[in-house]
Amino acid sequence: MFKKLLLIVLMGMICAVSKAQDSLINIIPKPVSAKTFPGNFLLTPNVLLVYNNDSSKSVATFFKETVATSTGNQHILIHENQFLGKEKSIRFYISGLPDSTIGNEGYRLQIHTNCIELTANTAAGLFYGMQSLVQLFPPEIMAVKAKPNQNLSIPCAEIIDYPRFGWRGMSLDVCRHFFSKEYIKKYLDNMARYKYNVFHWHLTDDQGWRIEIKSFPRLTSVGAWRAPRMGEWWTQSPQDDNEASTYGGFYTKEDVKEIVDYAAACNISVLPEIDVPGHALAALAAYPELSCFGGNFKPNVGDKFYKKIENSLCVGNECSFELMDSVLTEVAAMFPGKYIHIGGDECYKGFWEKCPKCKARMKTDSISTLEGLQSYFIHRMEQLIISKGKRMIGWDEILEGGLAPEATVMSWRGLKGGVDAANLGHNVIMTPDKYCYLDLYQGDPDVEYKTYSVNRLSASYSLNPVPEGIDKKFILGGQANVWTENIPNTRHLEYMVWPRAFALSEVFWSPQESRNWNDFVHRMEIHFKRFDNAEINYSRSSFDPVIKVNKNNQGNYLISVNTEVEGLTIYYSFEGPDPDNFYPLYSQPLEIPKGADTFKAITYRNGKPIGRVVSLKMKDLEKRMRQSN
Repeated sequence: MFKKLLLIVLMGMICAVSKAQDSLINIIPKPVSAKTFPGNFLLTPNVLLVYNNDSSKSVATFFKETVATSTGNQHILIHENQFLGKEKSIRFYISGLPDSTIGNEGYRLQIHTNCIELTANTAAGLFYGMQSLVQLFPPEIMAVKAKPNQNLSIPCAEIIDYPRFGWRGMSLDVCRHFFSKEYIKKYLDNMARYKYNVFHWHLTDDQGWRIEIKSFPRLTSVGAWRAPRMGEWWTQSPQDDNEASTYGGFYTKEDVKEIVDYAAACNISVLPEIDVPGHALAALAAYPELSCFGGNFKPNVGDKFYKKIENSLCVGNECSFELMDSVLTEVAAMFPGKYIHIGGDECYKGFWEKCPKCKARMKTDSISTLEGLQSYFIHRMEQLIISKGKRMIGWDEILEGGLAPEATVMSWRGLKGGVDAANLGHNVIMTPDKYCYLDLYQGDPDVEYKTYSVNRLSASYSLNPVPEGIDKKFILGGQANVWTENIPNTRHLEYMVWPRAFALSEVFWSPQESRNWNDFVHRMEIHFKRFDNAEINYSRSSFDPVIKVNKNNQGNYLISVNTEVEGLTIYYSFEGPDPDNFYPLYSQPLEIPKGADTFKAITYRNGKPIGRVVSLKMKDLEKRMRQSN
């Protein structure tokens, strides 16, 4: 009996140790398989970095530079032919024999007390394995300034990992607000840390043309600049004729090459977007003859103009196609990836309807609808793109009027466009706005900077890019999108992107069945510490109270409060100062007391505040009630 009891106790201790060890594997996105074993590997200055070819040397060098920044250590790199096999080491090897389990982007990581072995079929897989290895070390490994004498110990483990999808994208709109070449590189660094592999660069829009085109220089000399404005978007006054256009910027061809090369070193392909036929006001400002009716156009400064001012290329004007031919020729030469994004979204057709040239085009080519006219334009764009040796991607509006034969659809207005395209046999990239748009509110509008609609962290994490009833072979993957009307600077950009980009990296990489919200939140908080060390901004909105209002059967308003993150307590008040943990504890929906003017709530964990106070006037609650019905 005693032996049996002792065995049970020992088994319990082993399980407890195993769980404690597994809790040290805080990688985002979550690996396919991760097992820990007793023991640790300590990264000391004498650890050798061993490689077996030029590609693996590049990855080993990347690791060396990462560690050197935070520790000051300068690890020695050696080729495996010079390695005796006894020294403490980290080995970066590209396999000579293909490993069918891990594919092109996967890796195997084995951590022993005296050595780490990282193997992959390709440089990309080795790079992603290196990123996972870095994530195993304490958060201080991300410090922007050297912190000597760190305890850089990680558990012995075996990790086998590979992605669910081949397309794991993040976009950045540099038209509404311009971001420097140096910051684009930082953006790419952060993408690479979380195994994103496509940078969708939104380079042209109504508010600015951001890429140099030698054959049409006014696209940047005029189209890249507008009058400066500050404050809420879509409430600004239009630019006067006597105002100087001093806000903006563009990327030269040399800048583009530098960024494309930098991205390639991070195993990221750059997807350029030239958004036409709509969203072309900056192009019309440069070349007004490309519009239907001409005029004195200026890049938009944040005023409401849609349907009032032309912002679409004239489809009846052959000059529009001549410009696009030249633009696409130069763009194709700058970007080595196989795709060009043509936009095709939100094109107002009212000016086409009245345009004599567009009417003539419709008559000549037997086009019966305005949607058909846009489809005609998109078909010609695809022909041009194919002639440059590339393939076309467009937003899901390109389905309207008939889809171009070889087009890939980026589905943003929900999942339906992607489903429709896949059912037609076309490749799809899922990026539904309610899950993937990172410029939307992630917390309560009361405590967030002005924007529109809502996409909470938990919603992003809940996305399955492969809806039921669809052939998954047509789903290339998914993408997080960042539009910058309401993102004026880099700190706020980071705040809006992270941690929702953590969540989506896991959606696009990890097996659907292995994802777990509570486990993700635990790992996310570890990565917050990493970002603190790296001085990268992020949002903690997921810890804030989520306030909703409904009516009961008697017609009275009821306030309900919950949280995205589990295990938090909520305190509230209907009057007076902000509540703390001495105020009433929320436990069930609340009726509004007579005379109450404001409802406030705050979240706590382990006796300490963790979320912000959300404060709402009764009139705002009533407005929310009306909007929800």
